[in-house]
Amino acid sequence: MPQHYPPLVIITHLLNILFMVLLGRSGLEVLAAHPKLYWSDHCPPGRQWLRLSRKEFGSDSRRPWTSQDEEESWNPVLALPGRKNLGLGRHWHFLTLQFWIATGVVYIAFAVASGYWRYLVPTSWSVFPQAVRDVGTYLTFRFPAQLPGEPFNAAQKLAYFAVVFLLAPLQIATGAAMSPAVIGRFPWYAKLFGGKQGARSLHFLGLVAFAAFTVLHTAMVILHGLPEGLAKILLGSAEADHALAVGIGLLALALIIIVQVLATVASLRSPRTAERLTGAIAGPMQRGLSRLLPSCQRYRRSDISPYHRVNGYPPTGEEYERAARRGSAGYRLVVGGLVEQPAAFSLDELRALGTQHQIVNHNCIQGWNAIAAWAGVPVARLLDVVRPLPQARYAVFYAMDDKGLTDGREGRYGYYYEAVALHLLRHDQSLLAMDMNGGPLPVEHGAPLRLRVENQLGFKMVKWVRGIELVERVDHIGRGRGGFREDQQYYANPVGI
Repeated sequence: MPQHYPPLVIITHLLNILFMVLLGRSGLEVLAAHPKLYWSDHCPPGRQWLRLSRKEFGSDSRRPWTSQDEEESWNPVLALPGRKNLGLGRHWHFLTLQFWIATGVVYIAFAVASGYWRYLVPTSWSVFPQAVRDVGTYLTFRFPAQLPGEPFNAAQKLAYFAVVFLLAPLQIATGAAMSPAVIGRFPWYAKLFGGKQGARSLHFLGLVAFAAFTVLHTAMVILHGLPEGLAKILLGSAEADHALAVGIGLLALALIIIVQVLATVASLRSPRTAERLTGAIAGPMQRGLSRLLPSCQRYRRSDISPYHRVNGYPPTGEEYERAARRGSAGYRLVVGGLVEQPAAFSLDELRALGTQHQIVNHNCIQGWNAIAAWAGVPVARLLDVVRPLPQARYAVFYAMDDKGLTDGREGRYGYYYEAVALHLLRHDQSLLAMDMNGGPLPVEHGAPLRLRVENQLGFKMVKWVRGIELVERVDHIGRGRGGFREDQQYYANPVGI
């Protein structure tokens, strides 16, 4: 039996604990935005298999509601950072994810290069019945013997193998299956898990499995003898100084707690600083997915969801309501800014540019999704008419809804807008939609005109569009972050995952 654990195994073990806690807490913050889990991509209200909320809404409710009404505010002790901070929770999650994967890659590379993998991977079928016997031994409150020449017994070996080579890859795979860019480019991929909601449910169950393993693993270390166990894990040998091992263990635990507290407090007290720092690391992954993975979805009419949630209440005011009653007669879409040919289009003039139909999967940042048929003019055709100037990099879509009137949350005000990079708008399935599911676009879904960018999350797809401005930079618009949600709720821009 080896007398020590290699130092790199010890280091990656401690880093893994730190990153797993950050991932778990930030993942709970993301879950709080839509604390309901489904096996169907239609997300039918009231048909979830798990609801971590007392709120319940129905598709036939007489009182209007939106998906934001389903959001929960979870305690910062549990979620990172807590208190309805979905944007910051996502930043922390994707930042930590990259470090966690890097730690795992280093660990596995070392295990393969050094031969340590033999302690983790079963090399004989005999280990399976032995593991069953070991579990039985534990149930009789005795400790099973270690495998000959190895640091673990059979049950431990199978548990570590399952966590390292099955559970961790499953978490990464199901996480990717929730990305609008990934499933937009490879619709078959999400179907491997039963759709996005199947992947989301499995991802949550994976979190529960990690938590259960951590509790059980910690309990076993304590029962086997905490000082001796810590000496093995932290100093590489059971014969090492037990007092020193316990001291290092307590210090490591204190550091992990301190990092959690600092991350939470800093995010809640200085959210913009936290967003900038975490986004600087997490942002390149978002931009890369958005640029490299254009949507090519092709769903069937039979796939269309019977109920499609909405996010955000329609604009208020007599002018919009009067226009909606007239079927948007007199509506003009104004397009200007850095273009050679500024223009204003009626709905009929937009249709004359040529319409396109697509049945695609709408992915909301809160976690729900729904499939619908959309028809309208490809944004690329509109851009060809107005001819962007060479320095134009973004198109800013301005909406008709004043969030100070339709949102009502403290500190949120101003008209909704979002800036989208021009290269995303030239993707084949970027659309200015005028119809939905074979009929005129409903008011709640953005009539008279809404944007569709199918490899992005739903908040980028501006509803009730009244104008488009092409610009070189976005730092002079709103609060300078590229969109209303980015300004007010610290979301990322763009959002390919």
